[in-house]
Amino acid sequence: MQTSEIVLVGGSGKTGGRIIKRLEERGLTVRAGITVRAASRSSARPFDWEDRSTWRGALEGASSAYVAFQPDLAVAWAAEAIEALAKVAVDCGLEHIVLLSGRGEEGAQRSEAALKASGINTTILRASWFCQNFSEGAFLEQILSGRLQLPAGEISEPFIDADDIADAAVAALTDPRHRNKTYELTGPRALTFRQAVAEIAQATGRPIEYEQVSMADFTGGLADAGLPQGLIDLLEELFGQVLDGRNAGTMGGVAEILGRPATDFSEYARRTAATGLWSA
Repeated sequence: MQTSEIVLVGGSGKTGGRIIKRLEERGLTVRAGITVRAASRSSARPFDWEDRSTWRGALEGASSAYVAFQPDLAVAWAAEAIEALAKVAVDCGLEHIVLLSGRGEEGAQRSEAALKASGINTTILRASWFCQNFSEGAFLEQILSGRLQLPAGEISEPFIDADDIADAAVAALTDPRHRNKTYELTGPRALTFRQAVAEIAQATGRPIEYEQVSMADFTGGLADAGLPQGLIDLLEELFGQVLDGRNAGTMGGVAEILGRPATDFSEYARRTAATGLWSA
């Protein structure tokens, strides 16, 4: 049996662990002769975006890679880093890269172009705000406190379930029909942050409020909490520019690549509430 190795750059993030779990659950690691490993700063073969000396060692031996850039493709140096990574990947003999990209982000578009220019086979998965931001990310602490405060008003966002992204990535990594294609991944329905919090409150049976705050108050609170200025600048860009309505429309990428509808936010909220996470 011919074997292949998939390396997950950013394998410790929201999507990487899900991808590994799905490959193992579906028996692909045995039946299809696929081996998979995560590459992060703490992995056996470490990968650090800010230490390029680690890149070759992390990629060598792999035939394809899933790449989730940190902190976000919106940062100024992302496109150059993706271009450099692609060159290393080609030199190491990789045939295919699946890139988790950002919807409506100019920096992400530059990174996509840089990756395609390398000549390697690519699959682009464009996504924006994850449902899991409310349960595994920056918003969880405030959700547990009963009040989420963000500089987001009545702009709607079709939140995408990270499980759908992982399913799409597995399909892209294991089926060559998805090579050199771009998929726009969204949920089936757009909600404001206020509506999303209301659905979480309904699912949990707890009173959870949403409060819109000014950008100055938001960034000031982040600074007071000790967050680095680079991260504060990134969040300001995401809330102030990307969340301006450009991504409010729903797209059919999930159905196109998976042959099923995308997960609705209400289903995500019910599923997560059932775990007891939001009751802590």
